[in-house]
Amino acid sequence: MDKVAVVILNWNGCGMLRRFLPGVVRFSEEDGGVVWMADNGSTDDSVEVVRRDFPSVRVTTLDRNYGFADGYNRALAGIEAEYVVLLNSDVEVTEHWLRPLLAYMDAHPEVAACQPKIRSYHRRECFEYAGASGGYIDRYGYPFCRGRLLGEVEQDAGQYDAVAPVFWATGAALFIRRQDYLDAGGLDGRFFAHMEEIDLCWRLRARDRGVVCVPQSVVYHVGAATLKRENPHKTFLNFRNNLLMLYKNLPERELRPVLRVRALLDYAAALQYVLRWQWANAWAVWRARRAYRAMKETYAAVRAENRRLTIRPDIPERRGFSLLWQYYARGRKRFSQL
Repeated sequence: MDKVAVVILNWNGCGMLRRFLPGVVRFSEEDGGVVWMADNGSTDDSVEVVRRDFPSVRVTTLDRNYGFADGYNRALAGIEAEYVVLLNSDVEVTEHWLRPLLAYMDAHPEVAACQPKIRSYHRRECFEYAGASGGYIDRYGYPFCRGRLLGEVEQDAGQYDAVAPVFWATGAALFIRRQDYLDAGGLDGRFFAHMEEIDLCWRLRARDRGVVCVPQSVVYHVGAATLKRENPHKTFLNFRNNLLMLYKNLPERELRPVLRVRALLDYAAALQYVLRWQWANAWAVWRARRAYRAMKETYAAVRAENRRLTIRPDIPERRGFSLLWQYYARGRKRFSQL
C-alpha cells in the first residue's frame, strides 16, 4: 500500500493539468507521494494528455461527472494508500510541500486531516479565499479562515504560521487519513460541490478526530476555476448545502434557534442581491431554501446517525458568535481581531 496518494479530480481541465501537473508530479514524487488523476467524465482530451505526457501519473476514469463530492468518493474507493490528498487541479505546489504535512500526521495519530497554508496564485503575497490558513465557522454556519473573513483577504506576513487546530480544512488541498475518510462516510455526494469538506470535517470533529492547519507547507491556488464566485449556480449550492450541513450536524438544542436566524439572514442576503441588481443570485438563494426544505426529510436518518456517533457536541473551533455581527457591526475585518 502506498503511503501518500495525491489525487486530482479532473473535469474538462486539460489546460489546468498542463500548467500545474508538472510541478505536482515533481514535488510530490520526490517526497514519496504517488500522483493520481481521477477523471470525472471529461469530454476534452484530459485523459489522453495525462497518459501521454505524464506516464508516472496513475489514471482512473469515471463514466460521468459525479461532482466534486461523489467524484472523490468513487475515486478514493479504488485507491489504496494510508493518506490521500484531495488536490484541486488549479493548485501550484511548492518544493517539499508534503513533508511537513506527513511528518505532523505521522506524529499525531489523533488528527484525521490537515491542510497546508493556501496563498493566492494571482496575488502571491496574500492568502487565498478558499482555505487561507485554516477554516472555522460561526454559530450560524458562516465559514471564515485565519487570513480571510467574508470577502476580506489578508496579506500573509507570517501572522498565522503556527500549527493550529481548525474546524475545517479546505478541499482544495485536503490531506486526510483514508481510513478516517471512509469511517466518516466520505464527502456527501448529494452536495455535488461546495461545503462538502466543511461537512466532512464537522463529522470528524464531532467524533473527536482532529483537524489542523500546518502552515509550514505552502501551496498557491487559482480559485474559482470551475464556477466564479458570483455564479448563481454556485450561490445555490453554497446556500442549500450550508443549510443541509447545519441540519445534519447541529446539536438538538441549537437546531431550531439557529435555523430560525438563518432564515432571516438568508432572506436578507437575497434582498442584498436584489439591491445590487443581481436577480439571478437572489433567485438562487430562494431556490436553495426551497431545495433544502424538499431534501430535509431525506436527511433525517443521516442526522440521527451523526448525533448517535457524536462524542464531542461542543466543538471549540465552531465559534459561538455571529460573523456578520463581528464584521459589519463591530468592524472586525481580520481573524486576529475576533
